[in-house]
Amino acid sequence: MFDINEELKKLPDKPGVYIMHDAPGNIIYVGKAISLKNRVRQYFQKRVRSPKIERMISLIDHFEYIVVDSEVEALVLECNLIKENRPKYNTMLMDDKSYPFIKVTVGEDYPRAFLTHNVKKDGSRYFGPYTDVGAAKNALTLLDDLYGLRPCRKTIEKGKLIKPCLYYDVHKCKAPCAGYVSDEEYAALVKNVIEFLSGNVAPVKRKLKEDMKEAAEAMEFEKAAQLRDLIADIERVVRAQKITASDEGDRDVIGISVKDDRAVAQVFFIRKGKMTGREHFYLTEAEGETTESLLGTFIKQFYTGNPNIPGVILLPAEPEEKEALEEFLCSLAGYKVTMRVPARGDKEGLVRLANDNAKMVLEKDRERLESEHEGAMEALGELAGLLGIETPRRIESYDISNTSGVESVGSMVVHENGLPKKSDYRKFKIKTVKGPDDYASLAEVLRRRLTHRERIQDGDDSFNDFPDLILMDGGRGQVNIALDVMDELGLDIRVCGLVKDDHHRTRGLYCDGVEVPISVKSAAFMLITRIQDETHRFAIEYHRELRSKGQVRSILDDIPLIGPKRRRALMKAFGSIEALREADIGTIQKVADMNEAAAESVYNFFHNNE
Repeated sequence: MFDINEELKKLPDKPGVYIMHDAPGNIIYVGKAISLKNRVRQYFQKRVRSPKIERMISLIDHFEYIVVDSEVEALVLECNLIKENRPKYNTMLMDDKSYPFIKVTVGEDYPRAFLTHNVKKDGSRYFGPYTDVGAAKNALTLLDDLYGLRPCRKTIEKGKLIKPCLYYDVHKCKAPCAGYVSDEEYAALVKNVIEFLSGNVAPVKRKLKEDMKEAAEAMEFEKAAQLRDLIADIERVVRAQKITASDEGDRDVIGISVKDDRAVAQVFFIRKGKMTGREHFYLTEAEGETTESLLGTFIKQFYTGNPNIPGVILLPAEPEEKEALEEFLCSLAGYKVTMRVPARGDKEGLVRLANDNAKMVLEKDRERLESEHEGAMEALGELAGLLGIETPRRIESYDISNTSGVESVGSMVVHENGLPKKSDYRKFKIKTVKGPDDYASLAEVLRRRLTHRERIQDGDDSFNDFPDLILMDGGRGQVNIALDVMDELGLDIRVCGLVKDDHHRTRGLYCDGVEVPISVKSAAFMLITRIQDETHRFAIEYHRELRSKGQVRSILDDIPLIGPKRRRALMKAFGSIEALREADIGTIQKVADMNEAAAESVYNFFHNNE
């Protein structure tokens, strides 16, 4: 039995990371401290806190901690644990965006240029990040056409000539491997590529404009349009922005805006004095957080795993743990990184502009949510009128997904006031049903949900909040299964089915033994189709997630004499279980690695079990 008061007495006065768990053992919060003894005790002392922290504390069942040698080590460990576990009550960066760079492998005898998401300390030159990925790809294609750096990964040794490959034949490579270009000439090509990526695009643009003019005069308008688009791509990749810095340094400018429990961080990427891109990021669970704490949280999560960190980061306020954060960023980058809060001049103007952009994004988001809420309430009103019920506040919808009965999963999608409530979505791995029995699987999911037998997060009241309306992905059969479960559990919840036509498009609702027609142009119809699509997507997503982890087994695994090698051979030969089921013994025996006994085993498995 975990006694929190006793465990508090054992806390060391050392730096480390503390991990809060709820009753089922889920990690709900991860934090770091210079002194674990002082920091963790604060959670269990009577004091004024934000509602979010009060909710979290009420769920704490036990905690654990990890002692480290320094505050920076604690910060690194905290970042890794948050990223791995995504605790519910940590402020989280929602957008896990990874922008590509163009890498020039200057350390190789014959360098290459290509897109990559992995920036390493390997002596190569990296350019970016590029927020316009399409334009960056087009620019690389142009560089291939203009300079012909080798795109292959072959290890080319000087003095050992080999036959050129297809890239040379299609004019995408100068073939240094075959000696068709001298070392000096190839080095000059590499230099031109680096100058282009560094921003010196004037010579290339001038040449393209001349080619475009010639193409237009020759009435080759399609070619001229392609050249025009290529020039536009170049300008997007390395454009001279109106927003420039007063020097030629690299820096990121971060602005932030917070409203209620939502926050937005805006980042300007400035390279060599010019803004090469900008992007905004949403942060969740921001309720009660200060600008300083949000900046610290954002910086830790945004730069972890991103070694391309500029030497200067401009901020609207000094983040919490500034010194430790700078040391942390230095360890990631391998050089000095400083965070500054400019008070005047161009740099202060950039920070103010980033703040204004963050505020604008947040305001637009608020307006969008208000508009969505109004539309959702209108749709709910129409739906209530069609069904003759009060406007449903909470709607739950269910679907089953499997492959030939293997690894059946169920999904529960929740809408409140007509809008998705993703925090209440639930996934169910079917436990008691064997084979492709969707009805029995559906009954299992509903029983487990409505009897609380499987709470994904104990202490989360979402499982205690029963729906006003249940929607089934199907018609009469699915509805009757749900009604049987309601009768079995003594519950009175309205159940309707989403009926499809012969083209698998929703055409109406099946309720109270009759089909209720709905106009395809109505707001209610739009709402139920969105719910149906989301439920189907969520179930398939979970099923694919299990398959990607190697947890999905083939039905062929149940056949005697069929192991992994023969299973792969059979699927390669027939393409599907259905085609294999229709094959005779002689045809099956012809498959590689099969013999007569194995072929008979496969044939008998399908035909004796039909």
